[in-house]
Amino acid sequence: MKANVIFKTSRKFLLEWEDFGVFYTEKEYEVWLDDRFILTSSRVIQTVPGLTPDTEYRVSLRCGGEIYAEFSVRTDYEFVTLNVRRFGAKGDGIHDDTLAIQTAIASCPKDGRVFIPEGTYLVTSLFLKSDFTLDIGKNAVLLGHAERERFGVLPGMIQSYDETAEYNLGSWEGNPLDIFTSMITGIHVSNVVITGEGILDGNATFQDWWEDDRAKIIAFRPRMVFLNHCDHVVLHGVTVQNSPSWNIHPYFSNDLRFLDLTILNPWDSPNTDGMDPESVNGLEIAGIYFSLGDDCIALKSGKYYMGHKYKIPSQNVEVRQCCMNNGHGAVTIGSEMAAGVKHVHVKDCLFLHTDRGLRIKTRRGRGKDAVVEDICFENIRMDHVLTPFVLNSYYNCCDPDCHSDYVKCKSPLPVDERTPSVKQMIFRNIEAHNCHVAGAFLYGLPEMKVDYVEFDHVTIDYDENPEPDEPAMMDDIQLTAKLGLYIKNVQELVLNDVSISGCDGEPLLLENIDKITGNGAISNSAAEGEQI
Repeated sequence: MKANVIFKTSRKFLLEWEDFGVFYTEKEYEVWLDDRFILTSSRVIQTVPGLTPDTEYRVSLRCGGEIYAEFSVRTDYEFVTLNVRRFGAKGDGIHDDTLAIQTAIASCPKDGRVFIPEGTYLVTSLFLKSDFTLDIGKNAVLLGHAERERFGVLPGMIQSYDETAEYNLGSWEGNPLDIFTSMITGIHVSNVVITGEGILDGNATFQDWWEDDRAKIIAFRPRMVFLNHCDHVVLHGVTVQNSPSWNIHPYFSNDLRFLDLTILNPWDSPNTDGMDPESVNGLEIAGIYFSLGDDCIALKSGKYYMGHKYKIPSQNVEVRQCCMNNGHGAVTIGSEMAAGVKHVHVKDCLFLHTDRGLRIKTRRGRGKDAVVEDICFENIRMDHVLTPFVLNSYYNCCDPDCHSDYVKCKSPLPVDERTPSVKQMIFRNIEAHNCHVAGAFLYGLPEMKVDYVEFDHVTIDYDENPEPDEPAMMDDIQLTAKLGLYIKNVQELVLNDVSISGCDGEPLLLENIDKITGNGAISNSAAEGEQI
């Protein structure tokens, strides 16, 4: 049994167990520092707060009095802490504390920490700077304003003086459009840590931000955290909730870490994705609990203009030890992915009560750079996920042409610069229990088949009283329930030790597959030992 320190600041560290459970540990354990009891936890990834800067601690992790792991950790150096109360912040939930907190941030030196103590701080938008730590303390709440007129606007695009270049600030649904400034806004900053035990509360309701949710009223709705062209930023520990739109939106940024967060929105709140990395290179998502009204994680790279012009995919993404509890898709790719999504590894996660597990949304028109490749899911446990695996090459939402004959045609069309593609998808060591709609629904383009799909040690069973639904958002599709694996338009399909039990009809529904390899799948008649 081993535990590692995966992140630390001057005041806390984050530990992660190896091989001791998925999101939750197999046993509850205690954390001791220098033979002093600190806390009890059942989380694989756990923050240990309340420490002293530049100090070494002996850490002991114990179960039932037995020591399971021991190690030492030294907290980081800290030059100074700037308490926002000394800069005029009231924390009474009535006074606007934006300027006071922003003054503390602007005044913070390198290796400094801005600290927000217990209280409710009414704010609009706080702008980050490079080389500092923002620490939101326990029982501290940053509460968002509801009045649009109080917020600044980030213009979607500004022309350079000589008209040879452009400067993009705002982004909405994959396009360079005017958007309100977010509660936490970072533009071209680096080496920033946002940490704490407190809450970022967008304060959105159906009486303000969620009313007329598709409309541009002055500008489009803000995010909670927006990172535009940022590098080496860590968001750790806090709870993010009640966002006006997407909760966390890293945009054209590199080397980011999102660790031990809680992201909450009502199940019926519109477009409140957990996080939407867009044209991001290098992203670690670990130890996060999601429960919200749209996709938990949605990887993107621009709808049309930004993807086609800049051609920067989202890539090198690792998601681990997360719990997706409610939401449309647990991990989604697209639909705004005109520059592609590559090298995504999702492992050791729980998907609970989401509409889909993996959800790839693409369609004709996204373009030849809209390549989805090297996607691997392994050691995933799903329960009551309506359809665990979805690839939809006919996504019919959110664009003027989404129901056009070109998009929805199921016959082969000429391959040209508008044609997207899907390469490798691998699913290993996955259990999906109590499915409702289908075990898998993978529908590639007939003129650009999916290169490679592998199911290896995958177990699927079905709820006794399923809720019929559409397995994917595409035209000319009917409600289904307890469908097996429906796979169409794939070059190579590999099936190794795939168990399907309880579906209605044949467990494998395969169309236009060039090559099938592997040792097969156990059919719906598992008791008779029939092999497919």
